[in-house]
Amino acid sequence: MDIDEYCREIEAHLCRRNGGHLVRIAGPAFDVVRSWAQLGIPLKVAVQGIDRCVDRSVARGTRRRPVRVEFCEADVLDAFDAWRRAVGIHRAAAEDAGEVADEGADAPAGEVPRVRARESLSTHLDRVIVRLTSLRAGDTPEAWDAVLEELVRTLDAMHPGARRARGEAKERLLAELEALDARLMERARAAAAADVLADAAREATAELEPFAARLSPAAYSAAHRRCENRALRERLRLPTLTLD
Repeated sequence: MDIDEYCREIEAHLCRRNGGHLVRIAGPAFDVVRSWAQLGIPLKVAVQGIDRCVDRSVARGTRRRPVRVEFCEADVLDAFDAWRRAVGIHRAAAEDAGEVADEGADAPAGEVPRVRARESLSTHLDRVIVRLTSLRAGDTPEAWDAVLEELVRTLDAMHPGARRARGEAKERLLAELEALDARLMERARAAAAADVLADAAREATAELEPFAARLSPAAYSAAHRRCENRALRERLRLPTLTLD
């Protein structure tokens, strides 16, 4: 996708989110969106950041004028930062360059790395259990329902210890969650239809296109797998079991 098309897609989405009010991507606004494209921010990730900004404005009840794209930049960059960490872009690039990756490894010069407030482990488990339980409602295939039930039971058993876990005990629980999340995605791949898997693979390829030349084949393959998992997770409405 070239920069002009990228800007048109952002403009169209912002128009929809502003209830049909047209906010032109021109002048300084064009420079902002162009910088997103040049950074390699996937269109879908930019849209998530815009949605977050608009939703917050609506929730506050302070929205009197259409939201301008410049006001969304912090949320777009934050969504991109989360995407890079999940996919492992800056980690893989640093390893390929023989450097040690850190949280601010490829942040633009002068940008202060963002610090996220982490929710408690017990709260995270509550949220994940509710999400998995809701997925069992309706006409769920028997095999997939059994996978979800197994995960819910496992997480329920972890919950009492999560409330008071500290230090090494908490690290063990986090490691267990990481293993469970990997198992969930393997089961999801096995249960998903072929067209869903193909769509996830195409989306991963498109998202990684700006970074493909920077990564070794091994790093690209790993990042592509993580991108596919993110796309598949969204399509199947699966929660992330790990605690970011």
